[in-house]
Amino acid sequence: MNNETLSENNLFLKGTPANRGIAFGHISFLQRTSSIHKKHLIEDVDAECKRFEQARLHAIAQLGALYDVSLEKLGEQNAVLFQIHQMMLDDPDYVESINNVIKTEKANAEYAVDIVARKFEQQFRSMDNDYMQGRATDVIDVSRRVNEILMMHAGKIKKSGIKYKGEGPTILATDDLAPSETVQLDQGKVTAIITSAGSTRSHTVIFARTMGIPTVVSIGDDLDECLEGKFAIVDGSQGLVIVDPDERTIAEYKSRKRTVDAQQAHLDQFRGKKTVTRQGRPICLYANAGSLADIDLIKSSDAEGIGLFRSEYIFLQSKDYPTEDEQFDIYRQVLQQMDGKRVIIRTLDIGADKTTEYFMLKHEDNPAMGLRAIRLCLSNRVLFKTQLRALLRASVYGQLAIMLPMISTVEEVLDCKKILEEVKSDLKAQGTPFKENIEFGIMIETPAAALISDELASLVDFFSIGTNDLTQFTLAADRQNADLSRYLNPFHHAVLRLIEIVVHNAHTAGIWVGICGEVASNEKFLAKLIQLGIDEISVVPPNVLRLRARIATLG
Repeated sequence: MNNETLSENNLFLKGTPANRGIAFGHISFLQRTSSIHKKHLIEDVDAECKRFEQARLHAIAQLGALYDVSLEKLGEQNAVLFQIHQMMLDDPDYVESINNVIKTEKANAEYAVDIVARKFEQQFRSMDNDYMQGRATDVIDVSRRVNEILMMHAGKIKKSGIKYKGEGPTILATDDLAPSETVQLDQGKVTAIITSAGSTRSHTVIFARTMGIPTVVSIGDDLDECLEGKFAIVDGSQGLVIVDPDERTIAEYKSRKRTVDAQQAHLDQFRGKKTVTRQGRPICLYANAGSLADIDLIKSSDAEGIGLFRSEYIFLQSKDYPTEDEQFDIYRQVLQQMDGKRVIIRTLDIGADKTTEYFMLKHEDNPAMGLRAIRLCLSNRVLFKTQLRALLRASVYGQLAIMLPMISTVEEVLDCKKILEEVKSDLKAQGTPFKENIEFGIMIETPAAALISDELASLVDFFSIGTNDLTQFTLAADRQNADLSRYLNPFHHAVLRLIEIVVHNAHTAGIWVGICGEVASNEKFLAKLIQLGIDEISVVPPNVLRLRARIATLG
């Protein structure tokens, strides 16, 4: 049916169709910290420049983490934007301009960041090149991130990140949405995006489309905050937002949505079923997570567990080392909410592109191969023991598995197991309960680990192959370098041979082997993974049912 049959009593907001789909929910406007920061005179300009530098480095670390999340949610082509954002924060003109404002005007860092961001924005918008005009949005996005971190460190806000009032199904409304805000949306709650400005060619719209979120942009002044909390329907295909729809309109759009969702019906027949191949071989199909906010989406995706919970995001979202109790509370909630399903939590994977200033890590020319992940934990055993204590304490609330990242030697695994036993002894002496028989595994991310996987297999309960790092180390191509993306081929024969070696050695030792990383969601590669004998696959939640249906067709 067409829109002319809809009731004239409805309030219609007309915008530009950006991403098709029909969604229902209550309108909730994005809550941002003030984008205008008043100028304050400061006495110690060197200290203020240092304060800016710390926030800048923290922002670069957060963007590195967003790159990893986006790589799996949106693919390499989209995730590269966050590498560009990192480069913008390293641009000498940008950094020096901010430091000059602080020094010459004796101004606070927030004000200096604002002034320079607006200057660069105007420069980009005045250019004839579409690509350079697009950088105007990016410079505002990265500058807003720096200022949020400055305010977080000053105690003016509790933490940085996207905020909105909506609790149930939410239609997120704003003037425009930054790409970094889009990728952080809780897809279990945000059913649609509507903006007063924006462009159908923006990265935000591309991201929303990839994430399957109906979107309408360029609504104009009609998108007013007086609409906060009102129930609405979003028709992404028509560019319509129908506010306070009457019963007839709701019924008609529910009927339309049933038609739109017909394609999903085939996948839904696999909901609640085990993941098995055509010949009946079971596969554990899990989902990846980075925070508590992902759990609702994982459960609604019908994933059979969590194959990778990235504990480093707890650290990246904090302005100081999270305490044992703070970590315990998060791990406990994750395990409880997963209702007894296996939850594999990766221990701290800080370093390389993901760090924050309170770790005070030294500059490294090649941080991807530097003091990171398990190497960092073994060099800071108090930090490592604190995390292990929190994990063990939480283990009584569900089916926990602990996984170590970036292993390259047998000695590293033996050291970690020894520390784990020390932590268990301490907890026993204190009378603190924990589960004794927790699965203990490692990630195979280095060629060294793959080649000695026969030795490693006797020390652990499982392997998880991290194809992103395994690919970059095997092919000597830095995945943070956008210019080398053509060399990052996870289907290269060398990478496939290493995977084959790992699977063979795991099965020979009687342990299971999983895989995570971008290739895990690639349907063309899926048949090869099944043929190689992979036992567990962990992907982003929206891909779970699609892959289950595909696996059912494979031998």
